[in-house]
Amino acid sequence: MKRIGIIGGLGPESTIDYYKGIINIFRQRDLAAPEIIIYSADVNRLLELAEAREWNKLVEWLVEMVNALHNAGAEFAVIGSNTPHIVFDKVKSMSPLPMLSIVDETCKRASNMKLKKLGLMGTKFTMESDFFQKAFHDASISIIVPMKDEQQFIHNKIISEIALGIIKNSTRQELLSVVKRMIDEDSIDGLILGCTELPLILEKDEYGIPFLKTTAIHIDSIVDYCIGKN
Repeated sequence: MKRIGIIGGLGPESTIDYYKGIINIFRQRDLAAPEIIIYSADVNRLLELAEAREWNKLVEWLVEMVNALHNAGAEFAVIGSNTPHIVFDKVKSMSPLPMLSIVDETCKRASNMKLKKLGLMGTKFTMESDFFQKAFHDASISIIVPMKDEQQFIHNKIISEIALGIIKNSTRQELLSVVKRMIDEDSIDGLILGCTELPLILEKDEYGIPFLKTTAIHIDSIVDYCIGKN
């Protein structure tokens, strides 16, 4: 069994989900508890670097954390957040540890489900970037993002409410209205919850399409890698 290293805190609420999710799967499978090392980072630093588009500094910051996990004894590492995956390939290339990408693992799941046209919700940095599109292109899956004003609304709600543990039914309904529009106008056949906070408010599939919870998908892959299944 491999020792797990998680870069967390981006934000704290979803890091709690990672920890609980991993432990719960091990209990369900009647396995011995895994060893987990968590480096909890400052989400405000992530947002500052992303706002300034300081991608090289973001890479350096994340690599420092991977090195710390390595020095603490982790045998592989993950980043418990979608937004930093803007620079995942660079971080992975500099990492002393194997790393599992939340984007690649979500792509595998979507491909297995035979999905072809997915909506993507996340922070504005995730929706404005093309790292999901690049990863899904080879699997012949199209990625559709919300309109600009919808992107800003989603981002604001993630930062000002959901990431702080504030869950409002009114916000849930407004998010679902964006999903419904994308089904009607863009013909999406699934939705990627491309922010580890979004499953906290969009807890189940709606309108007859699957909601791909990137956190849960990543957790499944972490457990499988930990016990040597992939």
